[in-house]
Amino acid sequence: MEQNNKNYLEYLAELYPTIGKASTEIINLQSILNLPKGTEHFISDIHGEFEAFSHVLRNGSGAVRKKIDDVFGHTLSTAEKCAMATLIYYPAEKIAEIKKTEPDMENWYKITLYRLIEICKTVSSKYTRSKVRKALPADYAYVIEELITEKSEVLNKGAYYESIVTTILEIGKAEDFIIVMSELIQRLVIDHLHIIGDIFDRGPAPDKILDCLMTYHSFDIQWGNHDILWMGAAAGNVACIATVIRICLRYGNLDLLEDGYGINLLPLAAFAMEIYGEDPCVCFAVKGREGKTDSSSLLERRMHKAITIIQFKLEEMFLREHPDFDMEDRCFLETLDKKKGTVIIQGKEYRLKDKSFPTISEEAPYRLSKGEQEIMEKLKTAFQNCEKLQRHVKLLLKNGSLYKVYNHNLLYHGCIPLEEDGSFEKVNIFGTFYQGRKLYDVLEMYVRKAFVALEEGERKKGQDILWYLWSGPKSPLFGRSKMAAFERYLIAEPEAHLEKKNAYYRFLEESSTAERILEAFGLEGEDAHIINGHVPVHQSSGESPVKCGGKVLIIDGGFSRAYHKETGIAGYTLIYNSYGMTLTAHEPFESAEMAIHEEKDIVSRQVAVKYTDRRQLVGDTDNGNKMKERIAELKELIRAYREGELKEKER
Repeated sequence: MEQNNKNYLEYLAELYPTIGKASTEIINLQSILNLPKGTEHFISDIHGEFEAFSHVLRNGSGAVRKKIDDVFGHTLSTAEKCAMATLIYYPAEKIAEIKKTEPDMENWYKITLYRLIEICKTVSSKYTRSKVRKALPADYAYVIEELITEKSEVLNKGAYYESIVTTILEIGKAEDFIIVMSELIQRLVIDHLHIIGDIFDRGPAPDKILDCLMTYHSFDIQWGNHDILWMGAAAGNVACIATVIRICLRYGNLDLLEDGYGINLLPLAAFAMEIYGEDPCVCFAVKGREGKTDSSSLLERRMHKAITIIQFKLEEMFLREHPDFDMEDRCFLETLDKKKGTVIIQGKEYRLKDKSFPTISEEAPYRLSKGEQEIMEKLKTAFQNCEKLQRHVKLLLKNGSLYKVYNHNLLYHGCIPLEEDGSFEKVNIFGTFYQGRKLYDVLEMYVRKAFVALEEGERKKGQDILWYLWSGPKSPLFGRSKMAAFERYLIAEPEAHLEKKNAYYRFLEESSTAERILEAFGLEGEDAHIINGHVPVHQSSGESPVKCGGKVLIIDGGFSRAYHKETGIAGYTLIYNSYGMTLTAHEPFESAEMAIHEEKDIVSRQVAVKYTDRRQLVGDTDNGNKMKERIAELKELIRAYREGELKEKER
């Protein structure tokens, strides 16, 4: 026996000290391999819209309603199925509403409990009893397990279940059981959640989304450019901090910073009033509130302008420090002429919509003033010492990555940078060029170094990469020629606002491109797919989320209300269960109250369905392959026991 192999078997023997224990584990694993594959739920681009996210999580993008249809078929009316679905999504709230009109609550409780028991039996049938048991709420685990488990030894099953339900009613626990069973159905309908980027920005409550994920049973995240921006702020990158605050001001989300994360913005407010107190700051109105001129709106505008000018300066200082990032064309503050009110960008002179820049000096226009420097020092300390933000970033690091290969699918948020001829683009990362998968791998390495590297220089490189991933022209998370924030704020001509997309988005329509990308990440065959977020699909103009003959699926969730008029819908989500893939389009989410009162869901229609030739089992998944490897190792352990190479140890 080779020494390495012997060492590993000795380690395995600590876990399985006898032939009997190893044999039992083989039997257990082999049985799991033959269960149906668990359901995967893919969502993307949530952008702080917690209520819509929560609803999609509760309804499993239609998976809960499908289980209701499977269980009850035509024995319940459409209205009854809608009512049952709403109850499962919002059990406590729906019960409170039903109490107002239902004359016989005891009968309603009994009927509802029986229906929930049947749904629970169905959704738990694809899991081992052990896995279901772990999902049960501790206080009611034993009783629920009795209710959803068939008892072949009980002759009169009806009387057995009737006695349990009757007792639940008699002791006044019907509501509690309905709530916990509804939550159990939500939990069991989705086995694993994939979030393909952009939890942060635009919407008001990304912190609530991350709080929700802290307790979610199984998920992964592919970082989006907005997530990376907040990670950069948490790491102490001042350009990222300024950008985070600017975006919150632009979308009227100061509550997120002040109440959600406890970031003190009073120093910024005081500075803005001092410097821009007589400036109407017309170009810096909050989106949707352009016409408001009350004192609160004026203060927001002045804070908005103050942090925006700081951001532009910090970015230019950063780019001068990093000529290797090849972004010299974004260093144009020195061409800004305050007297003429013009700036030169890429050789062309543009007239500015705003000519008041009291903190920009002619000698060093990109250098922070003393007041600006003091503000950024305070904000940097606040972001780095914000316990809640640091906890959320740790979750993003633990459960996140730039890409993921999972069950024959390649998941990433943005793009694989391509040259104009369709080949993989070479990107300079600190003096070495990378492309394709290697580019993703080295960038992720530096992201993690920003938080854990002991050597200060390596940690600084990681923090700098976080900003580059946010807006670099060759960043796989951004995928555009420039971040035209300066131009959109201060230049009227639309030509200056143009952000040219990477060639990836043009070549993505060609199946050969998808196949080359998949091959670079170790995937091939008909069952391999790219699942991509980041770019809203314009359904209203005829664009399809399905590309390359079904090899590429664009699932920008469209949660952000800002996109709804532009795209025509509220985006897409994807379900991948044992029968195949279902891409679903959604209607805009109004509110939880409307969903409860009007029993209105947001799943509108199936856009694409791809069924597998046969039902997929756990044995067909990545976890199944790991189980098969463990089975082979356990068989080798049993052989070593039987041939006397290792000795069994009874504990």
